[in-house]
Amino acid sequence: MKRIIIAIDGFSSCGKSTMAKSLARNIGYLYFDSGAMYRAVALFCLNNNLVNSDGIDVNNLRSRMNEIKISFEADPITKNSITLLNGKDVEKDIRSLEVSRIVSQIAALDFVRADMIEQQRCMGKAKGIVMDGRDIGTTVFPDAEMKVFVTASAEVRAQRRYDEIIARGDKADYNEILENVQQRDHIDQTREVSPLRKADDALLLDNSHMTREEQEQWLLTLFKKITEEC
Repeated sequence: MKRIIIAIDGFSSCGKSTMAKSLARNIGYLYFDSGAMYRAVALFCLNNNLVNSDGIDVNNLRSRMNEIKISFEADPITKNSITLLNGKDVEKDIRSLEVSRIVSQIAALDFVRADMIEQQRCMGKAKGIVMDGRDIGTTVFPDAEMKVFVTASAEVRAQRRYDEIIARGDKADYNEILENVQQRDHIDQTREVSPLRKADDALLLDNSHMTREEQEQWLLTLFKKITEEC
């Protein structure tokens, strides 16, 4: 069977990563979380005092991009993808609300996107990958054989994010999370570089009221249909 590139784009907190990871495991593909890459850059900024009251220290970050090395490895137990920043496991750290507050600003910087896109395209050269993000089907892999754009209401996405944080044992405020989700939507859709939009040939998946099992079956059915036609 021909190996393809699967691009899953959509709004924040839609569960893109969860469904992409599951699909990759089910079909034996590699999974890469493009959003985690931008979160890792955001974490680097927080850890290196590149964030102040005025926002991101853009010039300093630009000069230090060569210090940021992002890679992925599989968890030996769960087989899920783990994000490494300069060789250190930062999978939990990059999911913090502090990172969420600034990640859209980071992702809107042209030099950051150029660096991440170059790394992502290198990851996809051999095909047989599932990658999720905001611009995978429009900018990174415009010729991907399978494209899906995921959406859900802001309220549903905020509740999912809240539940995720609480499940980790951390404190969370639903209204603060909802505001963050809405702000990220605005930034993602209005940024000048690679704004969030549905590719013309992407299939829309509104998972507001779908179970995880229903989403998995939807994706598997689409994958089988596309690969049989290739």
